[in-house]
Amino acid sequence: MRFFHISDLHIGKQLHTYSLKEEQEAVLDEIVERLKEYRPQALVIAGDIYDKSAPSGEAFQLFNDFLNKIDEANDFGCKTLVIAGNHDSAARLNFAGGFLEKHNIHISVFPPVSEREHLKTVTLEDEYGEVTFWLFPFTKPGYVRGLFGGDESLTYEGAFRKILEREEIDFSKRNVLVAHQFFKAGSKSPETCDSESVNVNVGGLDAIDAGVVKDFDYVALGHIHGAQDIGGDRVRYCGTPLKYSVSEAGHKKSITMVTLNEKGREPEITEIPLSSVRDVVRLKGKLEEVRAQRDFHRDDYVSVVLTDEEALLRPKDILMEDFNRILEVVIDNQRTRHILSGEDGAIERELTPFEAFSEFYGRMQGVAMSEEEIRIMKEIIDSACEEAEG
Repeated sequence: MRFFHISDLHIGKQLHTYSLKEEQEAVLDEIVERLKEYRPQALVIAGDIYDKSAPSGEAFQLFNDFLNKIDEANDFGCKTLVIAGNHDSAARLNFAGGFLEKHNIHISVFPPVSEREHLKTVTLEDEYGEVTFWLFPFTKPGYVRGLFGGDESLTYEGAFRKILEREEIDFSKRNVLVAHQFFKAGSKSPETCDSESVNVNVGGLDAIDAGVVKDFDYVALGHIHGAQDIGGDRVRYCGTPLKYSVSEAGHKKSITMVTLNEKGREPEITEIPLSSVRDVVRLKGKLEEVRAQRDFHRDDYVSVVLTDEEALLRPKDILMEDFNRILEVVIDNQRTRHILSGEDGAIERELTPFEAFSEFYGRMQGVAMSEEEIRIMKEIIDSACEEAEG
């Protein structure tokens, strides 16, 4: 059995203040083209369809168009399996769910919260028999605490484990789990990116050990934006289809194609490259060295690190004549390292609105912002940027 594994579309996301609508539309069209080319039996989307719980009408329409294009291209019976991520609104994502199932689109937005409810499953068949896909949307302990007697000590891992145990899964057959959580393998945590780090609990309280899902034939994960396995090929993050931060400049974005054979064999993993209308690149060097690269990266999203030792007058204004989409300009030389608090490797750069507010908050309050405060502030800044552009 062959299926595609993608996640974290983050439709409606901006890169700094730049809209990514054109890039997102193009990469979703490319995914449809790869579906027609490889004809998998399922397309798995492991959460974070939208970037915000209240997506714009434009974002909603983009995902709707994507589903319509899949339906139009689907003359080979491909099932689309979707779960909600931590960015998604259950009600909005599940809209018209019954209608969508008639078009081979199955969506699960909330874990079981009562005795009569269970994880949503979709069972497919190939020459080796059945494969059951278990759709496990993003879950916090508080969502399911009532299901387990109001246990206040319930952790992320404990909640996840208990939900799986109550399903009494027959592991003598092939099973695929689709989940959107932060998994680690023992002491090894996945490599994270700036674009999703705000969603990862710094203290590790949201971490789930991969041993909890070791009996599945494949675990299709979302939540982490860089493609990687966690504890072996059977448990994988597929990463985002686009680069959503400067920290992802070196990533190769792709569709993870999984081939399951008979029970007991390891899955075959193939990464199908995805292209982008514009790249995200890091350029480092003296001002004139960076400017010399304008013909190669004029329309890309560019992060610049300038190493000139002499003082520069309005370097960003100069660079804006050469590059159309500058994300940041950083000065990294001996003078700025000495000026900034004496920390080795410290660099001077123009702060984003969020960074400037974070620094102000820390100085005024004496503590860093909480995860909830970070989320709220980012939403406020994103909304202000959207209004300014409109």
